[in-house]
Amino acid sequence: MQKKSALVVLSLVLVFGYTLSHAGEKAPQKVVDLAGSTLVRMGTDPVIVSAVKAENAKGKTLDQIKEMDAKWQATPGIADYMKAIMDSECGKQLRKIQAAQPYYAEIFVMDNQGANVAMTDKTSDYWQGDEDKFTESYKGGAGGLHISEVKFDDSTQAYLVQVSVPVKDGDKVIGAMTVGINVDKLQ
Repeated sequence: MQKKSALVVLSLVLVFGYTLSHAGEKAPQKVVDLAGSTLVRMGTDPVIVSAVKAENAKGKTLDQIKEMDAKWQATPGIADYMKAIMDSECGKQLRKIQAAQPYYAEIFVMDNQGANVAMTDKTSDYWQGDEDKFTESYKGGAGGLHISEVKFDDSTQAYLVQVSVPVKDGDKVIGAMTVGINVDKLQ
């Protein structure tokens, strides 16, 4: 019994120690470099821009978005309306981008209010508009770059840095995109 207890304690120490060694760290310089080059350019991809423009043109109210957000968070698994944005032309483009690099854990695109437009994997909520990933990258239409600290992501079960960049139609910021970078796979 003592051996079993010792193994459990040792396992917890190892897991907890690993968590502490990653969580809360600043993003590695490789992530910062990737954000300022490749990921910023992704925000001008014609398929992504077209999808965001189409979503913005729908003129959804914030109340409608929040209603969908509540429904989204209350829905286990992947419902048909979630699958539809994953299987859209933009969703397929995001999966193609994701498949190009082993460190792209997830990618999702937001409209000018922070509502999901397309995604590679189900996000924990539909509306990102009240989160730094959106507010700092959209910046009220001015655009910016947001790079999170390293955090454990429940949806991907990996240590990620979320990099958020503006989606731009020419010089105009029309939305935002977040790319989850798996820091353990970035070489």
